[in-house]
Amino acid sequence: MQIFSGLLKIKPLVWAILGALVLLSVYLTKSPKEKKFDTRKLTMASLCIALSFVLSYIKIFKLPQGGSITLGSLVPLFIFAYIYGARDGILVGAVYGILQFIQEPYIVHWAQVLIDYPLAFGALGLAGLSRKNMPLGMIIGGTGRLFFHVVSGVIFFGSYAPEGQNVLVYSLVYNLTYLLPDLIVCIIIAFIPQFKNAINKIIAQNA
Repeated sequence: MQIFSGLLKIKPLVWAILGALVLLSVYLTKSPKEKKFDTRKLTMASLCIALSFVLSYIKIFKLPQGGSITLGSLVPLFIFAYIYGARDGILVGAVYGILQFIQEPYIVHWAQVLIDYPLAFGALGLAGLSRKNMPLGMIIGGTGRLFFHVVSGVIFFGSYAPEGQNVLVYSLVYNLTYLLPDLIVCIIIAFIPQFKNAINKIIAQNA
């Protein structure tokens, strides 16, 4: 199916990194019990990054200047932030952003790379600020990502704006075109009872 065709575009290097993350998670589950908390966190981080990345290439729609609507690719990152908090969530999101850069580098300026990848995706970890309400956390994290992409759009991609249109409005509308539907898919998933039950079980196991 065409929706899965993006998976064929993932670079061998990235597949190797994803494989390493999965192997790391398997190794960590067999680590000494006295490191139980840290190994669980690192295992969860590795699996969430890998799963989010693969899901990000199952695309429903892709915009010409970048950005796409996926089948809830950000949900694993939101789950990690929800369980472990904003600080760890930001770090994991930034690692995910770097992985996205390795796969599809879009470079206009070094500052644009910093804003559009580790900062924008790291901001998803702000979802961890709401650890009692996952949908609200998703909105916070999604808004953080939107902020950085809009800033990048204003500074580095203003030339794409139609003549006479405010650059800030153009960047905001363009980024909302794909970020909002992508976030809505994640929020819908968060309201599914079976999903909430599964997350509660994970939280109980990590308590």
